[in-house]
Amino acid sequence: MVKIIDTKLQDAKIIETDVFGDHRGFFTETYTQDKFHEAGIDIDFVQDNQSLSVEPGVLRGLHFQKAPHAQTKLLRAVTGVIYDVIVDVREGSPTYGQWQGFLLSEYNHRQLLVPKGFAHGFVTLTPNCNVAYKCDGYYVPNADGGIAFDDPDLAIDWPMPVEHMILSEKDKHHPNLKDAKLNFVYGGNN
Repeated sequence: MVKIIDTKLQDAKIIETDVFGDHRGFFTETYTQDKFHEAGIDIDFVQDNQSLSVEPGVLRGLHFQKAPHAQTKLLRAVTGVIYDVIVDVREGSPTYGQWQGFLLSEYNHRQLLVPKGFAHGFVTLTPNCNVAYKCDGYYVPNADGGIAFDDPDLAIDWPMPVEHMILSEKDKHHPNLKDAKLNFVYGGNN
């Protein structure tokens, strides 16, 4: 069974699948196309990605791909615990400029469906976090974009002080949302 849980952000969803556990561990179908379609998630995924963050405090994001190369993502923490944040950056959306954070872990088996037109990022809370995600579009380097994880207008409540976070050089220099070059329109073909 696939359980879909609405978030406070328009079109973003938490997804739970059945988990069968015993003394050996557990088993779950993280993605089964027909079950997802029956639950209303009718997306054709074309690329799988995985990242490893060795240390707690690694922040990746906030990223997106500009239209027409925008991607819907379905992601989960395979190992470890992450605090995952999404920001609605679709002009005209009722939740434009709003963010929400979620704990995803190897323990809760939750997945996050991040629609096109959302900036996405996460910070690792434990060592050796493996994050896997499906995308419905291919990575296109010149469509790569991002917004600042510490944008004061967004006021994201990260679960640790920003001075303890470990960022790539690229992620240190994203613009604030109000200064970002965006081309997402709510209800449009992003």
